[in-house]
Amino acid sequence: MAVLSIVLAVLAVALGGVMKGAIGAGVPIIAAPALTMVFGVQTAVAILVVPNLLSNVWQAWSYRDKALSRRFLVLFAGGGMLGVLLGTYLLASLPQETLSLMVAVAVLGYIALRVTKPDWVLGRAQAERYSGVAGTMGGLLQGATGISAPASITYLNAMRLPREAFIGTVSIFFVTMTAVQIPALWSVGIMTGERLVMGFAALGIVFVFMPLGTWLGRRTSPKVFDVTMLVVLGVIAAKILIETLF
Repeated sequence: MAVLSIVLAVLAVALGGVMKGAIGAGVPIIAAPALTMVFGVQTAVAILVVPNLLSNVWQAWSYRDKALSRRFLVLFAGGGMLGVLLGTYLLASLPQETLSLMVAVAVLGYIALRVTKPDWVLGRAQAERYSGVAGTMGGLLQGATGISAPASITYLNAMRLPREAFIGTVSIFFVTMTAVQIPALWSVGIMTGERLVMGFAALGIVFVFMPLGTWLGRRTSPKVFDVTMLVVLGVIAAKILIETLF
């Protein structure tokens, strides 16, 4: 495997850690497309479940008092748990090329929603009504591609939550969803000992860079992180599409 590819994977995980510390999300969003380019979708998803689970346990506990209502969390996270089971089945059964295209489309869909509807605001009552559907769609994408953001992050962003409420809510969602995803990946043979070890290595990188993100998040406009993330994701999605289609 090319050294450049390994360096790219490490940098993507590190940037994901910075984003995670700053805004409460970012490890799968940034790292999954990059790891897909290097290892393929199945390996990328398996590697990221460990850092996704354990980094969110920390933030879920730290911001537990700031999260949304228990009803919202039950519906949103419950939908995510159901969706990730369905997504894992797709991950195990679909061809690699199809999965790669799904990753690219999911990333481009997320970018399109963020760019075309930057001022869209979703009321709390309406958001709670459809939270189960949004959670299920997020879980489905998470299970199949490793990226739930086009559904889950976009949905929460539309509510215009304060930073602490957003981090607490999305972290609880990721913890419950990933707790189901890990045994599901084992059951279909996608999670292996080697990939588990790689996941803990990725976790180490995330934990090293999360404090930097937390420090920057308290001192830098969220728009800076948004623009940086969207640009990086656009480049990665374009590369996946070119490699898959041509």
